[in-house]
Amino acid sequence: MEKQTVLIGSIAGGSGGITQDDTREVKFMAEELGCYREYGTGRGGGPTDTRGVTETLYKTEDGRLVVHVKDWSHWQGEPNTYTLHHVTEEDLQPGGRFEALGAECGFGRPLTLDEALTPREDEGAGD
Repeated sequence: MEKQTVLIGSIAGGSGGITQDDTREVKFMAEELGCYREYGTGRGGGPTDTRGVTETLYKTEDGRLVVHVKDWSHWQGEPNTYTLHHVTEEDLQPGGRFEALGAECGFGRPLTLDEALTPREDEGAGD
């Protein structure tokens, strides 16, 4: 276990170089189990490296699973927000809130045929 330091809250940059920062540090003992990054969508519909979400999974010294989420942007006026979530292994499974992170960290499982054939909320209907 290592001492982890993460932020919660938000930081937003405005015009004229001002910065509104209401973040606070959170320190805890935990093992980092892995990280998942999803890039935002650009004007042309493809991925962009100017905004996205980074999720990091930790296992605390008392056995809790905790996810730190950084919703980030490099655009003026768009905030970077930081949140911390207590999760269960179910949250890291297919259909769970942090499914992609769970798969990245070895908590996922193969999809069943029915799961693979069912369109997800963010996808259109399949053939």
